[in-house]
Amino acid sequence: MSEFPFGFSVPDPDDRDKSGKPGGGQENPFDQLGQMLSQLGAMMSQAGTSTGPVNYDLAKQIAVQRLGGQIGFTAPAEATKAVTDAVHLAEMWLDPVTTLPAGATSTRAWTARDWVEHTLPTWQRLCDPVAKRMAGAWVEAMPAEAKEQAGPLLAMVGQMGGMAFGSQLGNALAQLGAEVLTVSDIGLPLGPPATAALLPANIEVFTEGLERPASEVMVFLAAREAAHQRLYAHVPWLRQRLLGAVEEFAGGIKVDMSALEQLATQVDPANPESIEQAMKSGMLEPKTTPEQQAALTRLETLLALVEGWVDQVVADAVADRLPGSDALRETLRRRRASGGPAEQTFATLVGLELRPRRLRAAATLWNLVTDQHGVEARDALWAHPDLMPTAEDLDEPLDFSERLKSGALEDDPIAQLERAEEAEGPDDAKS
Repeated sequence: MSEFPFGFSVPDPDDRDKSGKPGGGQENPFDQLGQMLSQLGAMMSQAGTSTGPVNYDLAKQIAVQRLGGQIGFTAPAEATKAVTDAVHLAEMWLDPVTTLPAGATSTRAWTARDWVEHTLPTWQRLCDPVAKRMAGAWVEAMPAEAKEQAGPLLAMVGQMGGMAFGSQLGNALAQLGAEVLTVSDIGLPLGPPATAALLPANIEVFTEGLERPASEVMVFLAAREAAHQRLYAHVPWLRQRLLGAVEEFAGGIKVDMSALEQLATQVDPANPESIEQAMKSGMLEPKTTPEQQAALTRLETLLALVEGWVDQVVADAVADRLPGSDALRETLRRRRASGGPAEQTFATLVGLELRPRRLRAAATLWNLVTDQHGVEARDALWAHPDLMPTAEDLDEPLDFSERLKSGALEDDPIAQLERAEEAEGPDDAKS
């Protein structure tokens, strides 16, 4: 038996049986893992520095490299002016159909590289909780004796995980950067606050084959972007609630140790490609627990409510102004339903897959509430998360509307919220 029984040292070349295997024919899977980690050392030194659970230097490198020709693109002056004019026009059209005022204080025409650079800080906040838990789960899953003997190599395990996650993130960012039309295209507040950003080069590609004027497509997308910005600027709890759901999901991640052992037996330490293929095999992907599924359901529901509200408000704003608005609306819905970059990215990074039926259900609910209770009552629901429709309400929008109607006979949502805050006031004063 070797001095390091769990294989985090180089095996003695003389300790072989006739088959050529160290350890008298009983090869511990952690022996190969130790060799794999040693081979990764040189690779890590070339992948940039990373102090956290994700190698964001590597992620950015991969994204920039994959974007290729788009890197040198700079939005021409006419494209920048077109974006500015489109957002300005869209804001005027949105004013009559929502009580939420304009949320963007600046308008930008971004390249794909701009999108990567400006959204990376938010992706870091989204990915870090998951990656930290994954890294911690690896260590927790290891036998106590392995932890004791591994020593400094545990840090290399962390680097390996950071590289794997960084590689996934970089590829996902490249795919998204090449396809997203606006900074809010996937529903999350990815960019800097109060900044409406559109990507003219991607919009130009998207417009091809639509048989609609480019200016019409630009204004329609600008209206969607401006509507998103109104929500994120004037619903202060929204950003934290979305990111908090991701963090809650990450807290329950566990890794099966048998999968780690299987990984060690399937790689050739001398062949980095076999290591990469094993990491991509999915064998280390965590299983979703009931608690995690509940967190994901809340996240999916909230994202659906955001997208559904935007979908409905923009439809009301442009219906009589853009002849092709219905077709554009359906095109974007189908684009999401076809399993586009947003779904693939969420599935890869946080295990979340947006369900298109939820988006349509949310739009139906907001439309019903608007018709039966008016714009003011609809937008007042965003005042507090407790007032928002639930996943069950998306299934039964009529029931939600009836409850809102019965409560509105005596009290509106804002009055309920103000009364609740007044009730909490004395207790807060005593503390």
